[in-house]
Formats: sequence, C-alpha cells, structure tokens
Amino acid sequence: MTTVDSGRSTGLTMLQGKYSGMVVCWILGFGSLVSWNSMLTIGDYYYELFPKYHPSRVLTLVYQPFALATMAVLAFNEARIDTRKRNLTGFTLFFLSTFALLALDFATSGAGGLGNYIGICAIVAAFGVADAFVEGGMVGDLSFMCPEFIQSYLAGLAASGALTSALRLVTKAAFERASNGLRKGVMLFLAISTFFEILCILLYAFVFPKLPIVKYYRTKAAAEGSKTVAADLAAAGIQTVATERADNNAKQLERLSNKQLFFQNFDYFLDLYLIYVLTLSIFPGFLYENTGSHRLGSWYALVLIAVYNMFDLIARYIPLIEKIKLKSRNGLMIATLSRFLFIPCFYFTAKYGDQGWMIMLVSFLGLTNGYLTVCLLTVAPQGYKGPEQNALGNLLVLCLLAGVFSGVALDWLWIIGNGKF
Repeated sequence: MTTVDSGRSTGLTMLQGKYSGMVVCWILGFGSLVSWNSMLTIGDYYYELFPKYHPSRVLTLVYQPFALATMAVLAFNEARIDTRKRNLTGFTLFFLSTFALLALDFATSGAGGLGNYIGICAIVAAFGVADAFVEGGMVGDLSFMCPEFIQSYLAGLAASGALTSALRLVTKAAFERASNGLRKGVMLFLAISTFFEILCILLYAFVFPKLPIVKYYRTKAAAEGSKTVAADLAAAGIQTVATERADNNAKQLERLSNKQLFFQNFDYFLDLYLIYVLTLSIFPGFLYENTGSHRLGSWYALVLIAVYNMFDLIARYIPLIEKIKLKSRNGLMIATLSRFLFIPCFYFTAKYGDQGWMIMLVSFLGLTNGYLTVCLLTVAPQGYKGPEQNALGNLLVLCLLAGVFSGVALDWLWIIGNGKF
C-alpha cells in the first residue's frame, strides 16, 4: 500500500482520468434512479392491476417519507459515516429491492389484490431508503470534486428517466398486441434495472476510486480534515498520513457546522426545495390522472412522461456552456419562483387545451427543472473546504427530498372534489 502525505501538493499527472470519471459518474447517476424511474414509467401496468388505489400517487407517497427520514439521519451524521460503505449499501439495496419486485411479480403471476399491493409498497419503501444512501452520498462525495463530475451524475439521474421512458414506448409498441404483452414489457424493464444496479456496485467498488483525478480530490479532502474518504482512499491503495503541520495547527482541520452552512446558503436550500415542490406536484400523478382523454389514448400519459424526462435530460447539459449558466443568487431565486406560474397553466390547459399544448408545457417543466437543479448543485459548494462541501451536498439533497415529499403530498390536491378520491 502506498503512503501519501496528505499535506503534499499533487502533480498534474494526478488529474488524469477526468473523462473516464465523467462516464462513470453518469452511469452511477443512471443506476441511482433507474429502478424508481422504471416504477414510474410502468405506471400504466399498475393502474391495470390496481385501478382503485392511485398507484402513481400512492407509491410516490410511500417512497418519499422513507427517503426523507433516512436522508435527514444521514445528513446529520455525514461527517462520521464512511462514504464508501454508504454508497455500496445503497446500490446493493437497490439491487435487492429491484430483484424482489421482479420475483414478486413472477411469484404472483402478475395478479392484483391488496396483499400484492402492500408487498409492492414495502419494496418501494426500500427504494426510498436506498435513494437516501446513494443520492446524498454521491452528491456529497462529488461536491468536492470538479463540477463536471456532479453535472454528469445529475445528467445520469435524468437519463434514467429519459431512457426508461423511451424503452417503455418501444416495449408498449412491441408487446401491445401480444398475449400478456404489458406484463412482458414490465419484466424486461425490471430485468434491465437489476443489471444496472449490479454494474453500479462494480464500478463504484473497483473502478471509480482508482481513477487518478478521484484519488487527487479525495486526498485533498483528507488533508482538509475529511474522515469520510478514508475507506475509498484505502481501496485505491492510498493511506493518508496527517502532516506535523496539520497536527500543530488544528485550525486547518476546522470546518463550519451544518447550522452555519445552512444559514449561509439558505437561499440555495429554499430554491432547491421549491423547484421540487412544484415539479412533483405535477409529475407524475397529475400527468397520469388529471390530463383527460385525447387522441393518443393509452399512449398519452406515457408520451407526457417521456417528454418531461427527455427535456429534463437535455437541460442538465445546458449549464456546461458557461455563458448561459445561471450563477446569480438573485437570478436563481427569481427563476425558481417564476416556475409557480406553471400551476395555473397546467390547470387551464388540462381543462380547456389540446394535447399539443400540454406536451409543450411538460417540456418546459422538464427544461426548467433540469437546468436549475444543475446550476444550484454545482454553484452552491464553491468556495468551501472538502468536508464542508460534502456536508453541503448532503444538506442540499435533504432539501431536494423535502421538496419532493411536499410536492407529492400537494399533488393530491388536484383530485380533491373530482369524485375519484
């Protein structure tokens, strides 16, 4: 094992592997949400099995409290949690839960009923716990690395939605007239998700920690007092040794508390919270249940979900162009608040508009969600030390999940008074 003095500067050769790291981050982002996005995308299957139980709304509402509560515990204790064990635990739980969903459908032959619905809800709760482990751990870990890494990870999150939506359209067309075709498409979805979770476990465990640029940033974070990276550095063959200077000057290892970080970045936390309150109050429940019947028939909700995911993915690459990346704190707040104009727009379009107008609105919802998410999560950690950036990344994800949970709860307001509750 190589021993590296954590106080020593690292040469430019340690910055090799940036593009490989971006690819790995993209795949890890894809694996972080592919299981859950598969659940959302196959919503039409669950509406066929459980037509009276509001699957898209209920499953999302089950998922989010577990994700939020777990993330709150992890964010509070992030400085004492081994990031490597945390992320590998999350990806392993995603794999086991997705496989369990596949096994449950095989065991019950795709039957409906309350018992099977409760079993699916239990698996979805495990998805929520896994999401908190992985998303908070990855965003915190990548917050002290180059911005391109976190952008690639966030793009991978969106790509999981876009690609599962595209695949859902293909499988619906391929199996629509086949015997039990809808279920066959769902089985294919879950099998693909299970494969990607295994791939993420292998990439994070054996590939990502050994990239030179990753070793550089983690060594730098360790020199600044981070204890969360020790296992990842050990996996890369590096043992950090504190320098005498760091031992004699404790101020080098001091970091802002979570409370101080929260108040210094309150506007960023509020922005991220409000972005996902608005998005999840519309997507996916409103798009499945409140957009009416149109010429696209059973394809309509799937097309809307696919359009949202596609534009969300596209928007997450826009901030790579520095000239149009929004960095102003006031600008981010104004852009976030202006998105609430979507609420009356969606209401009146669903009531009076044609499907073309709804598709256009959904595309703008996805564009603004993806663009603002990347801008916030790449701008907010700048200017802090490694341990503080890790903590800030965890707190940002906590606010994101709080926004998602609030949005999912508010989404039920769309169906109050329509006689279908």
